[in-house]
Amino acid sequence: MGLLSPRRRAPALALAALCLLAPAACGYGSQAKAAKDADTARVAPGAQKIEGLDSVRIGYFANLTHATALVGRHQAFFQKALGATKATYATFNAGPSEIEALNSGSLDIGWIGPSPAINGFTKSRGKNLRIIGGSASGGVKLVVNPEKIKSLKDVKGKKIATPQLGNTQDVAFLNWIAEQGWKVDAQSGKGDVSVVRSDNKVTPDAYKAGSLDGAWVPEPTASKIVAEGGRVLLDEKTLWPGGTFVITNIIVSQKFLTAHPQVVQAVLKASVDTNGWIRAHPARAKAAANQQLAADAGKALPEQVLDPAWRSIDFTDDPLAATLRAEATHAVKAGLLDAPDLSGIYDLTLLNKVLKAAGRPPADDAKLGVR
Repeated sequence: MGLLSPRRRAPALALAALCLLAPAACGYGSQAKAAKDADTARVAPGAQKIEGLDSVRIGYFANLTHATALVGRHQAFFQKALGATKATYATFNAGPSEIEALNSGSLDIGWIGPSPAINGFTKSRGKNLRIIGGSASGGVKLVVNPEKIKSLKDVKGKKIATPQLGNTQDVAFLNWIAEQGWKVDAQSGKGDVSVVRSDNKVTPDAYKAGSLDGAWVPEPTASKIVAEGGRVLLDEKTLWPGGTFVITNIIVSQKFLTAHPQVVQAVLKASVDTNGWIRAHPARAKAAANQQLAADAGKALPEQVLDPAWRSIDFTDDPLAATLRAEATHAVKAGLLDAPDLSGIYDLTLLNKVLKAAGRPPADDAKLGVR
């Protein structure tokens, strides 16, 4: 999902930016598909509906960085926490479509990256969504053709892919380029490095065909490129204090949060329980995530892709709010975002209730929470 500013645009770029910033106007809803119902969960005898609600609609990407949702669904953590309130699911291919679904009321809770969360919040002037929890950190790498790029300085003058103009990885790469002292026009991607915006689905094939020299991408795309002969030149986690930065958050419609706080709390408890199970049973969790990927996307990941990708992702309940603030600052510096007011983007009240009940310290909202 892109982080974009309306200023300094040619008409065509302005239209493209409008599509990213206003997904309902550009047909992104067609990218969402109902996930295949591979769930084996059954409502326990005597279970009650929470707040009398029949169902809760949960969205996520069929992607390893959304493994909390994948594993939570596959292992029925969500359904168990919800009692007789049915957990239903939808998968998405892009941030704009998930934000559109959340804004339209066809989705209640979703797993999503920081850039679309920021964009969705600022586009609605803080009225449509809240970040209510964390899910994953890390899992982003700069992978390159070792024959053409042998060191970081060799990236200059090469063609490097990112998933989308203004998306989380695009912003990170542009920020890294600027820190090297190199110049790139953020909109066109032209400059000392050629930044090529390429869908993660086609990037490995483009690399294999020789049209790209590398890519700054999330898992499992990075490991797919490595399987095609690329090598990891830089792991983004090495650029962050403590090696942690947000890659996936949990968001909710403000309307749904207000109407059904107990349901939201149940989903958050399920997420916390899922992450605990992932950490306690990493091999089983990896297999469960891959099985759900196969059900959602029609194809499981091979071991040579799955194993390194899984190792590079850290699952966390902490939304890592300070890093989201930093990512927004990077987008502003790149000229992709007007300085946003992110006050109120977080509401960690229910998450912290769940953490307290588990005997754990509260998560911090970096002073960006509801006051």
